Amino acid sequence: MAIYQQWTLVIILLTINPFAHPHPSSSNGGIAEDPAIDQQLARKIRENPYFTYVQGKAREVVQKGFNAGDGYGEVWIRDYNTFIALACEVHPHESIKENLRVFFRLQGQDGNIVDGFIPKDKAAAGYDYIYTKEEPRYAGHKNTVETDQESSLIQAVYQYVKKTGDEAFLQDRVGQFTVAERMEKALQFLTQERYSKEYGLLWGATTADWGDVQPEHAWGVYLTDSTHYAIDIYDNAMFLIAIDNFLALFPGKAERWQTIREQTASNCRKHLWDEKQQKFLPHLYLKDSPFPKDFNEHQIYYHGGTAVAIEAGLLSRDEVRTSLEKMIDNVQAAGAASIGLTLYPPYPEGFFKNESMHPYGYQNGGDWTWFGARMIQQLIHHGMVAEAYEQIQPMVKRVKENKGFYEWYTPRNEPKGSGTFRGSAGVLHKAITMFYQWAEENQ
Repeated sequence: MAIYQQWTLVIILLTINPFAHPHPSSSNGGIAEDPAIDQQLARKIRENPYFTYVQGKAREVVQKGFNAGDGYGEVWIRDYNTFIALACEVHPHESIKENLRVFFRLQGQDGNIVDGFIPKDKAAAGYDYIYTKEEPRYAGHKNTVETDQESSLIQAVYQYVKKTGDEAFLQDRVGQFTVAERMEKALQFLTQERYSKEYGLLWGATTADWGDVQPEHAWGVYLTDSTHYAIDIYDNAMFLIAIDNFLALFPGKAERWQTIREQTASNCRKHLWDEKQQKFLPHLYLKDSPFPKDFNEHQIYYHGGTAVAIEAGLLSRDEVRTSLEKMIDNVQAAGAASIGLTLYPPYPEGFFKNESMHPYGYQNGGDWTWFGARMIQQLIHHGMVAEAYEQIQPMVKRVKENKGFYEWYTPRNEPKGSGTFRGSAGVLHKAITMFYQWAEENQ
């Protein structure tokens, strides 16, 4: 079944995604550029020493393991999803598949997917660990405030099959179900257990952009009696990408899932997109907000969720350009280094009980290449290659300066968190590969 031929994919995407289009080749959104200018940019890309260094370093870091980074013992699905394609180049494919099987073995009866897994003998206090008879070696855990685990696993399986051509994996049996059946069960969990009938969108806890920390608790990763339930663009954009990937693998399932895809995309635009402000609402609350009534949360711009929404095809090319302009303005206002800035302005001091979530700390305004490089990928995809080349420079330079892929950075560009953050390595490696492909076409 040759499902990865270029035009087959384009037809599928155009059918299920009204904004999707083939990759334009010029750097201004599809309008013809001066060939000499494109050639100059192509030469810069080919000769950029940071690109060579970063890709080599990324392969080195990913080759050393599958856990999120040196600060984590677990293999996390939202991280694995962003470096699995690179992992396929530096690890035996059986190892890649086995990690995916572990997530499926730990899948709940209702179809839910855990955040991560860790060897049982290394499971420390803190999490309410998940165990199944299908997986005797590992303990799982789930940050229930987030709603991206199921979507992340489906995307990861798609990337593995696309990278390797191993379609037979989809029919592997994990317990009593095949991988294909378990993937659909994961999608069904979202539509049955995390779905707002009022808005036709997925819900989760109140978190900062794509983050997994709610404000009402000192740790903040579990749904509690004090949780304020909300809808955000990140969870729903990840869901849309997962459906796209699922239908690319199983086009025969389009009758049901294409309809859900179209309804979700329409409701994202209807309920979350502010046409006047040209931005997404941070949260659409199912009942009320955890923040003071006089606080205008809508002033906050979510960089990460916007980048993923663009990947999901929710914004037109003009809206992508406007989004980039807003991100650049925010970076300048924050004094930050890159458009990986999570959000701007940050939530004020004390709005999150987790002490790491102070203004410009961690997910509350930290600068994360993990999402910034995804925006770079989308700029290239939409033909804004010159802009993408300019915006990636601080991201690649700090990898070399710090000799590694740090988890996040302060506005002063100080590295924080894990120094071998594989998610950042994966997304940067992919962005640079996209630059090289464009340069090859325009040399």
